[in-house]
Amino acid sequence: MLKVAALGLALAAPAAAAMSKGFNRVLDAVVRIDVREVAFEDGAKRFAASIGSGVILSPDGLVLTNAHVASPRAVELSVTLASLERVSARLVGWDHWTDLAVLQLDLPEVQRRGLKFTHAEFGDSTRLYVGQTVYAVGTPFGLTRTATRGIISNNNRYFEDSRGVNGYETGAFNTWLQTDAAINPGNSGGPLVTEDGKVVGISSRGYLGANNLGFAIPASTAQRVVEGLRRGAGITRSYIGLVPRALQDLENFYALALNTGLLVNSVDPGSPAARAGLRPGDILLALDGAKVDGRFPEQLPPIQNLIASAPVGSTLRLTVKRGPLTTELAVVTEKLESRVGEEWVLEKWGLSVRQVSRAFARENQLETTAGVCVIGVQPGFPADVAGLSRGDIITKVNQQPVDSLDRIKGVHAAFEARPAPVLVEAQRNHQVTLYVLKP
Repeated sequence: MLKVAALGLALAAPAAAAMSKGFNRVLDAVVRIDVREVAFEDGAKRFAASIGSGVILSPDGLVLTNAHVASPRAVELSVTLASLERVSARLVGWDHWTDLAVLQLDLPEVQRRGLKFTHAEFGDSTRLYVGQTVYAVGTPFGLTRTATRGIISNNNRYFEDSRGVNGYETGAFNTWLQTDAAINPGNSGGPLVTEDGKVVGISSRGYLGANNLGFAIPASTAQRVVEGLRRGAGITRSYIGLVPRALQDLENFYALALNTGLLVNSVDPGSPAARAGLRPGDILLALDGAKVDGRFPEQLPPIQNLIASAPVGSTLRLTVKRGPLTTELAVVTEKLESRVGEEWVLEKWGLSVRQVSRAFARENQLETTAGVCVIGVQPGFPADVAGLSRGDIITKVNQQPVDSLDRIKGVHAAFEARPAPVLVEAQRNHQVTLYVLKP
C-alpha cells in the first residue's frame, strides 16, 4: 500500500505542477478594469464609474471583457495589471449581441514605464462536460485577482436575456455556459478557466439572490468575436426579420415529424422576410437546402447565427411549409442593426434624444427612420415646460426635417449661442403635435 501511495504521489506531482504553472499564468493575465462613462438620462448628461474584469489575450496587449463593462459610452478606461500598476487603455471595438468588447493597452506607456504583463490562451469550450471543474477569476466587488471554484452546471444553456446591454440586444446568437463558481458584481468580463489555465469562457452575469447561478460566453463564440473586433471593423451580421420559436409540443398542430423544422413565431413588418412573403405560423424546413431542426430552445441560437453569418445582401433560399403545401422563398439579407441608435443630450432644452434606427422604426410602425426619439426630459427645462415627453418622435425643428442627429444638434448649438423660441414638430401615438421651446 505504501508503494502504491508513493506512486500516486509521484504521478500527481507533475500534474499539479502543470496545473500550477498554467493557472498562475492566467492569474497574471487577469486585470481589473475601471471605467468612467457618460449616459444621457432624464434630459441631462451624467457620468458614472464602474469596475469590471478582463483578461489579456495577446503579447501586444489586447484585453477581452464584456460589452456591458466597456462600451462606446466610456470616456475613460484604465486597466490594473497583476503587478498592481495601472495603465490607460482604449476601446478597440464592442459587440453587444454577444456582450463582448476588446480593449488595447497603451503600449507606449507600458514600455516607457518598463511594465510587464503576460497573456492567457483560449481553450476548447466545445469539449467541456457537465461536472468539469472550472474557476471564475476576476474582481468581484473590487477585490482583484479573486478565484472561485465550481463546475460546469450546463454546457449549452439557453435563456432569453431581457436586460440586454445598456438597452441593446444580446444573447441571440449563442448559448451560454452555466457554472456554480461564484460570479459577483465586478466579475463581469473575467475569464472562466479550466484547471490548466485555459480560457473556456468569459463571465457575463449571475442571478442575484440565487445560489451560484452564473453564466459565461463560451470561448468558441469569444474567439470569433475577438478576431473580428481586433481588425477594428466591428462585427457585421445579416438580418431577415424572422423571429423563431421552438417547436417542442407543437408538432401535432402542424402535422410534423419530430426534429423537423423551426416555427416562425413572427415576422418583423417591412423586413426582408416580410417582403418575401414569410408569415407567422410558417414552418422553416430548410435554409439553402440544409435541413433545420428547431425543436428545442437551445437549438435556436445556432440557426439564428447561421442566418446572421450570411453575407449582407446575399440571397437565402427558405424552404417553407404552410399548411399542406411546401414552397421556396428567396430572401435578400440586410445588415443587422440594433433598435438602439446613437444618443445625445440637448442640455439647454433639458432633452435627451436617440437617433431612430431602422429596427426601432419597424418595431414602432414608423414610416421612415427620420427624426429622433425623446428618451428623457429634465423637469423645469424648456422641453418639459413645452410638453414634450419620453417616447415622442421629433420630426421637424423650425419647420426643417430632422434627418439626422447632427441636424438637431446644430439647432441646439444656435439656441445656446443666441436663445430664441424654437418650433418643434413631434409624433405621439402617430399623431403630430407642435411644441414651442422658449428660452
